[in-house]
Amino acid sequence: MNGNQTRKKVTIALFVATFLAAIEGTVVSTAMPSITGELQGIQQYSWVISIYLLATVITTPVYGKLSDLYGRKRMFIVGALIFLAGSMLSGVAQTMDQLIWFRALQGLGAGALTTIPYTIIGDLYPFELRAKVQGWMSSIWGIAGISGPLLGGLLVDYVSWRAIFYMNLPFGIAAIYLLSTSLHEVFEKKKKYIDYPGIATFTIGMFSFLYAMTLLRDAGDGSVSSWVIGLLFGTAVVFILLFIGIERRTPEPIIPFQLFRNRMISMANLNSFLLCVINVVIIFYLPLWIQGVYGKPATYSGLVMVPLSIAWPLGSILAGSWIAKLGLRYISVVGACFLLVSSIGFSLMNASSPIVLFIVYTFLAGLSFGLSLTSLTVAVSSAVGWELRGSAVASNNFIRTLGQTTGITVFGLLLNTGEAERIESEALEASLHTIFIWVALLSVFVVFVSVGLPKLQQAEQQQRNVS
Repeated sequence: MNGNQTRKKVTIALFVATFLAAIEGTVVSTAMPSITGELQGIQQYSWVISIYLLATVITTPVYGKLSDLYGRKRMFIVGALIFLAGSMLSGVAQTMDQLIWFRALQGLGAGALTTIPYTIIGDLYPFELRAKVQGWMSSIWGIAGISGPLLGGLLVDYVSWRAIFYMNLPFGIAAIYLLSTSLHEVFEKKKKYIDYPGIATFTIGMFSFLYAMTLLRDAGDGSVSSWVIGLLFGTAVVFILLFIGIERRTPEPIIPFQLFRNRMISMANLNSFLLCVINVVIIFYLPLWIQGVYGKPATYSGLVMVPLSIAWPLGSILAGSWIAKLGLRYISVVGACFLLVSSIGFSLMNASSPIVLFIVYTFLAGLSFGLSLTSLTVAVSSAVGWELRGSAVASNNFIRTLGQTTGITVFGLLLNTGEAERIESEALEASLHTIFIWVALLSVFVVFVSVGLPKLQQAEQQQRNVS
C-alpha cells in the first residue's frame, strides 16, 4: 500500500499505541496503594480502574464504526489525543474525584487504541503477513502483563506515581507523528451520517449493564441495595432494546447487524466471549489459589503466573506464523484443546498437589489464549471488506471485554473465602474447585465451537455475499 518502509513505520506506531493501552491496567493497579495514600481516597479505590474499563468498553464499537466512515488515521489520532489528554490530567490530579473523571477521559480515548490498530493491520497486510503481524501485536498484551507491574513499581518507588501517566505522552506523541506522516488512506469522500441516537442509547444501556455487573459483586455484603442493581439492569434492557430498534432503521448503524449473518464472525465472537470468561477467572483466581490455599506470599503467586505471561505472547507469535500454513480453524482447535487440558488439570488440583503441575497448567492456558485469540482476531478481520472491517474488529474486542466482565461477576458469586476476617483455606479451596469444574465444562464447549469455525474460503464467500 505505502511500500515496505512506510508500512514498517505505521506498524511501529501501532505497536507503541497498543502497548500504551495494554499496560495501562497493570501499571495503574500497582500504583494504586500510593495513589490512595496521597489523595486520601481508599473508598474509591476500585473506581479508578473500573471507570477506565467502562469507558474503554463502551467506546470500542463507536470508534470501530467511525473509522469505517471517516478513515482509520483520523479516528486513531482523535482517540490518541483524548487518551493523552486524560493521561496528562490524571498526572496532575489533586483529589480522587478528579482522578476518576480524568481516568474516564483517558478511557474514552483508549477505545480507539485497543481496536483501530488491529483494523489498520487488516488493511495494510495481505492475509499471509496479516496473521504474523497481528500475532506479534497480540503478544504485546502478554508483554505488558509482565512489564506493567515491574515498571509501575519502579516508577512509584523511584520517581512518582504521577510518572505512570506522564510516560504515555512522549510515546503517544511519537506514535501519532509516525502514523500521521506515514499512513495515507484513500476512501470515498461523501456526506457521512453519524448515528447519534444509536451512540446515546448504546452508551446508556451498556454503562447501566456493566455498572450493575460491577455492583453485583458487592451485593452479597449488603453494601449495595438490590433495588439499585435491579433498576440498572432494567435501564440496560430498555436502552439496549431501543438501540436495536434504532440500528435496524439507521443508514449507518454503529454495530451493523449484517455482520451477524457472517458465520465466521458469529462463531469467532461466541468463541472469544467464552475464552475471555475463562481467561479472567484464571488470571484473577489462580493467584488467590496460590496465596489462600497453598499459603504462599503475593510475590510467589506473581512468579507462578509468569509462565502464563510468557506462553501467551509465544502462542500469539506461533499462531501468526502457522495460520497461513495450517489454517485458522486448526490453530483455534489446538488452542482450545490446550485450554481443556489445563482447565481439567486445575479442577483436579487440591492443597497437596505439587506446584509444578500448577505451573504446567498455567503455561498451557497462556499458550491457549495466545493461539486462540490471535487466530480469532485474524478470522474476524479477514471475513469482511474494508467498509465493515473496523466495525467487525471492534465488535470482537467489545465481546471479549464483555466476556471478562461477565466471567468475573458470575464466578465471583461462587467464590467463598469463609466467614472470618481472614481467608479460610478449606472454604476457598472448595469454592475454587467448583469454579474450575465449571471452567472445564466451558472449555469443552470452546472446543466444539472451535471445530465449528468455517474455513477461510467459506468466510471469504460469505464476505462477498454480505457486501
